[in-house]
Amino acid sequence: MTPRLFEKYNNEIIASLTKKLGKTNIHSVPKLEKIVVNMGVGSAIQDKKYLEEAVDVLTIITGQKPIVTTARRSIAGFRLREGMNIGCKVTLRGARMYEFMDRLISIVLPRVRDFRGLNPNSFDKRGNYNLGLAEQLVFPELNPDKYTKSQGMNITFVTNVDSDDEARELLREFGMPFKTGNER
Repeated sequence: MTPRLFEKYNNEIIASLTKKLGKTNIHSVPKLEKIVVNMGVGSAIQDKKYLEEAVDVLTIITGQKPIVTTARRSIAGFRLREGMNIGCKVTLRGARMYEFMDRLISIVLPRVRDFRGLNPNSFDKRGNYNLGLAEQLVFPELNPDKYTKSQGMNITFVTNVDSDDEARELLREFGMPFKTGNER
């Protein structure tokens, strides 16, 4: 079964973006390449169970087993040694990517407390959008009684274009709830 957002991209978004951006070739239209979900677990330095809990959370949220990330250099002030396990990440592509984005837009973001829209300027000048969630329990598939420590995550949307404006328009077409100018 094909994801709903993938069908929407093929049937509606490509046609809309070719008109808005003045593209003649459909292969030059912006598209979403991957979504990277990253959790930095600084408390894993003292206790390894927090990292195992984060790996479990990412597995449940994304449906894919994450890789454990390690420290690239030692930082004495944080008691961090090079090579220590300090986080985990998942790279989503294809159907899983579109399913995750659909759940994020329609279920998760409306559950965030005091949500007034996403910052439309969180692009990295290369067409990639970053968004941070302060708590993982906004995902409905997680049992709040099972997870004791609140953990945040970073979600990166990687597009195939280098223009932030084209990538913003693509994400807006997918239904990303960006703030408008009159909101505070």
